[in-house]
Amino acid sequence: MSEPSIFTRILEGEIPSEIIAETENTFAIRDINPRAPIHLLVIPKTPEYRNVVELAASDPELLAEMVGLANTLAAEHSDGDFRLVFNTGPGGGQSVFHVHAHVLAGGLDEASTGA
Repeated sequence: MSEPSIFTRILEGEIPSEIIAETENTFAIRDINPRAPIHLLVIPKTPEYRNVVELAASDPELLAEMVGLANTLAAEHSDGDFRLVFNTGPGGGQSVFHVHAHVLAGGLDEASTGA
């Protein structure tokens, strides 16, 4: 059995972090290494899916819930415009293998694409 991801540990209260929004199946936190003025993470509560490809193939409703929460967060924390980024695989910049979306907003430029 593999170790729980940092996101599971945050959700379980093992690692302190402010959960800024939550739905039945997802939660959101601020990225600890922001790449934009607003950089939030939307994370499913289940650790079942390693990346967005697995999630989309197995649970499109959960993926839609994540996108919906991202939209709500962008409306609350910015002007409603945002970039939604899913990194997939080590070569794609993924370092935590518990699917999560980066919500980036607030004065984005080309330098902020590396999330």
